[in-house]
Order: sequence, then structure tokens, then C-alpha cells
Amino acid sequence: MLLTLSTTHAPATDLGYLLHKSPHKAQSFALPFGEGHVFYPEATSERCTAALLLEVDPVALVRSRKGPPGEGGALEQYVNDRPYVASSFLSVALSRIFGAAMSGRSRERPELAAQPLPLTARLSVLPCRGGEGFLRRLFEPLGYTVTATRHALDETVPEWGASRYFTVTLEGLKPLGDLLSHLYVLVPVLDDDKHYWVTEDEIDKLLRHGEGWLAAHPEREAITLRYLRHQRGLAREALDRLAAVEEAGEPEAVESARDEEEATLERRVSLDEQRREAVVAVLVEHGVTRVVDVGCGEGKLLKALLKERRFTGITGMDVSIRALERAKERLGWERLPDLQRQRLQLLHGSLVYRDKRLAGYEAATVVEVIEHLDPLRLAAFERVLFEEARPGVVVLTTPNAEFNVRFEGLAPGRFRHRDHRFEWTRAELETWARGVAGRCGYGVRFSPVGPVDAEVGAPTQMAVFTR
Repeated sequence: MLLTLSTTHAPATDLGYLLHKSPHKAQSFALPFGEGHVFYPEATSERCTAALLLEVDPVALVRSRKGPPGEGGALEQYVNDRPYVASSFLSVALSRIFGAAMSGRSRERPELAAQPLPLTARLSVLPCRGGEGFLRRLFEPLGYTVTATRHALDETVPEWGASRYFTVTLEGLKPLGDLLSHLYVLVPVLDDDKHYWVTEDEIDKLLRHGEGWLAAHPEREAITLRYLRHQRGLAREALDRLAAVEEAGEPEAVESARDEEEATLERRVSLDEQRREAVVAVLVEHGVTRVVDVGCGEGKLLKALLKERRFTGITGMDVSIRALERAKERLGWERLPDLQRQRLQLLHGSLVYRDKRLAGYEAATVVEVIEHLDPLRLAAFERVLFEEARPGVVVLTTPNAEFNVRFEGLAPGRFRHRDHRFEWTRAELETWARGVAGRCGYGVRFSPVGPVDAEVGAPTQMAVFTR
């Protein structure tokens, strides 16, 4: 199977820096199912084309086949279209050979990696189960101009009619990473098949590569169902997580502006730093060493925890991949010494869905997070953290709504952050927290964070659950 990627951005040979593959030599890469070859049919300053040619070994594929026994007949396993058509094999090759480009990283041309470029992708043979109409419904909403040429079943026997195979050209002004991510997800969707057995891990892959576009795509249900090989349970979970991202998500610039509004309100009392100090103090008090920060955002608390040697295992989890990338930058991930990096990990996940990775921690922190949840999702959050993960200590902070009257410039009835779904009074937090503690076998105590006003209390309220 053959994929070519072309650009006319000047100088066009910068495509080699973005793909991390030199235009001046051909390269080959071993893959679990065969070999991948990268070469450049043309490489001038005006136009550059990179080609990815996959050679699939059907015999090796059968020998290493994983999945339910008895799937497919013996002859079908050896004689099929898999070596010739774009499929999930191509997705695996893209992630392994062009992984850095797909994630939008380029050491030599970092600004170019994020820049929309005039790009053309050509798939020599692509199965389109659903026809040209479905093909266009997948790519055109993403801003591509689609050209599709359908192949006959047999050119020498016209009466056999048309096949489901197309030569497809996609043209658009996109960052290269976006184009590669679109191909990674949508090529197997059009083929409507995968060469490996699909498990829950595929949900994370789908959401990671679909971030920023899948939640709003008009065909997102069809994409999700096909990508997950028609496993409806997995598809339902993926769609629920997409819905949660859509509800909570904001364009990065808007979200940053909203965060700045809240920070400006609270700056005079230095709440941000005081919250972190209060949370770390509670963790030290209880002698915990392994902590997960649920809804870690940009990693401010993670950075504070990393400074304390007593914490030997530190995990940050967030539903936003953008936030996790910013956390890596804040933590200086690439520059961390090996011993420091071994203490730290970042996870992509939602705090309203059961996640086995959250089990086994001595403590969990939930700092200024729950007020961003829709109230209807609080019950799911309770189950995930207090019933399933069950850390020994949970430290939770949230705004005290009563204190809002002390913030100049905050209109009556408004929340501190426009993404907040609610803000609780002290009595409301205590009622909720005591209910959770009683149902889940925890004790709970409450502490103010920040200067305490005799009438309205402190600006932040903290609940510490222990069992």
C-alpha cells in the first residue's frame, strides 16, 4: 500500500524536518507485519513529496495473529487484499514511523510543525465501505478537498461493475500533525476493519488522536463505532467521554482567558499558592508516598509534589491532552533527571469513568476540579474515586461561594470562572461531603484555605476524607 504526502510550502524540503526523515536517502523500518519504506520521489524547494510504502507479509501476519480463535477462514488469512489497500496497518505504520510528526513535534522547525501548510495526501488504494458519499462525509467537514476515483472490479470485464476501492486525494491547509491524525483514525473507519483485536486501550487512542475535531464531527458516532470494530459497549463509553470533553472543553485561547479571569480575582489573596501549600501539608501530615492528582491541569501541584522527596510515586491525570502537554512543559519533562522522571507519570483520562489505573494510590488530590463538573455527573465521580479507586486519603478543594461578595469586579450571582457549573457554600460542601463519606466508609473534616473573613469564611474550602 502506498501513501504520499506533498507540500508546496517554500522551502518545500522542510517537509523532511517535519517528518524526521531525510529527503536525501531512502529508509526502511521493520514492522510487526512486514516493512515500511520512506523515500522522496521529488524534493525541490518548490515541491516536495514523501512516500510511505508498506510491504505486508501475509504469512508473518497469520503466524502472529492475535484475537478470538477461529476468526476468518484459512484461505482468507493468506489470500486477501490486506497487503495492497490502506487499512489499520497504515495507522500502525504512521504512529511508529511518523509518530513525532503526528504529535506536532519538530526539533528543527518547531514553529512550522504548528503552522497550517498546503498539503496533499494521496492514498493509492483505499477501501470505502459506504461509498464515495461516506468518504466525503468523513473528510470534507475537516476542511479537505476530496478527489476520489473509483476502481472497477476488473477492467477487462466491465459488466462486473465497480469495486469498493478508490484512489483518494485530500488537499487542505493543515498542520501536518492534524493531517496524519485524521488519516490515523479515518482510514480504518473507511476500511471498517482492524487487523488486531480491539480492547479498551483503543478508546484512549481514538480520543487522543481525535482531540480537537472528533467531538464536533457530524459522523462521530459512525467513526467511533467502526474504529472500535463495532463493539457497542466500547463505543458507548467512547461517545460518553467525547460528550464530557465537549461539555467541559473550550478552545485553548478562550479557556486560558477564563483561567486568567479567575486568577486575577484571587491574586490579591495568593490563593493559588496557598491551596497547593495546604494540600501538600495534608499529604505530609498523613505520611503518604504515592499520590494521584485527579484533574491535574497544567501541573502546578505536580511540580510542588515533585520538590518533596517523600513522594515516590506522583501521577497526574486530566481529560485534556492540551493540559497534559502544558504540564510537561511546566515540569520541564525533557530536562528532568532520570530519577525524577521515574517518580512521575501523566495519564489521559476522565474522572467520571472507571479507570483501573487509579487503583493502588495512598492519596488522591482533587484541587478546584469538581465545580467544573455538571451536577448530574457528581454521582459518577463519587463512584470512580470513592468506591472504585478508594485511596486512603482524598484531599478536595473547591471555591467557597459565600466569599464571592468580597471579590471586587465580580457581579452578584456570577461564578469566579465561566466554566464553573456550580459553586458551593460551606454548608453545601459539608452536606455533600458527609453524604459521600457515610456511603463510602470515609471520615471527613473541613478546613479553610486563605484569609478567613468573620462573616463569609475563607475563599477556598477544603475537605479531607480518610478511611
